[in-house]
Amino acid sequence: MQEKDEIRKELDKLIKIRTDFYDFLDTNIPKDKKGIAYDFSKNPTLDAKSVYSHFHKLDYQARKLRGFLVKAYDLKAK
Repeated sequence: MQEKDEIRKELDKLIKIRTDFYDFLDTNIPKDKKGIAYDFSKNPTLDAKSVYSHFHKLDYQARKLRGFLVKAYDLKAK
């Protein structure tokens, strides 16, 4: 049961970090006329360090969660 709670906690962190990443993109990249997709045609200049910081947090949490899942379900990497 403790493993399940740990996995749930790490999933919640992943979802929060993902939401933060999309909030960052929403703040810095305009949407298309329909308001659905990002409009990259305006070629916004983004601070690479900020983009990397958001991505690194997301990637780190995904890799951390993968470790929990591999251990919990005795999965073997292919």
